[in-house]
Amino acid sequence: MNFHSTEVRQKALALLRDGTPNANVARRLGVPSGTIGYWKHMDRARYGQCPGRHDPKCPRCDGRALDESAYSYLLGLYLGDGHISHYSEHRVPNLMIACADSWPGLIDDCEKAMRTVFPDNSVCRVRRTGCRNVKVYSKHLHCMFPQHGPGKKHERRIALEPWQGAIVDDRPWEFIRGLIHSDGCRITNWTEKTVGGVRKRYEYPRYFFSNKSDDIRRLFTDTLDKVGVEWTTLARGSDPFNVSVARKSSVALLDTHVGPKY
Repeated sequence: MNFHSTEVRQKALALLRDGTPNANVARRLGVPSGTIGYWKHMDRARYGQCPGRHDPKCPRCDGRALDESAYSYLLGLYLGDGHISHYSEHRVPNLMIACADSWPGLIDDCEKAMRTVFPDNSVCRVRRTGCRNVKVYSKHLHCMFPQHGPGKKHERRIALEPWQGAIVDDRPWEFIRGLIHSDGCRITNWTEKTVGGVRKRYEYPRYFFSNKSDDIRRLFTDTLDKVGVEWTTLARGSDPFNVSVARKSSVALLDTHVGPKY
């Protein structure tokens, strides 16, 4: 598969805008004619020169209204279990969120959030062993999720853009819910205590969030701080991958706004 630099693409667009035929541009630059045709189409669509074709609008590029609650939740899902794929320059990028079959309600919530954030784009579910990959296709995924980049998330810097930070500040619980639904859980812990000479078992609920990215864990804990949830870090070996919420009042807050997966 051949990938062409931005410089080559810009040269092609300049020639096309001057009226040079597609075939001539392809021969001159050594680029397949199909690629030249695709670049020309995308360039014309960008400037509204493709009558009869519906080009979905983008909240960032075109000022389309954005449901911030759904976006904050979807952002949390993306940072946990999502990634953006762009297999070739001929195909529209897709955002994929992996959701376990054990939680059908989570799959529904993920698909609903995608359809709400991208109301004019294609959304689907792809069956995989033990899970469903929920996907949305859009040319504007990089606009909406600028954290995308080469390599794994925990191996590169992850930071929110100012406009994303403002959304998370306004919709913190949706963001927390998305992160827990992707890389977290609610479990029941137990311990034993001797009271009056009698050994008794006590059970209590606890939330966990596990992610190898220091930046993503920090985004999670910073947001917990903003809503008054107390948390601690549990190290696995020498790496503090796990964030725990066990205090009764904090668990009650998470139960109210997040709840267990379903």
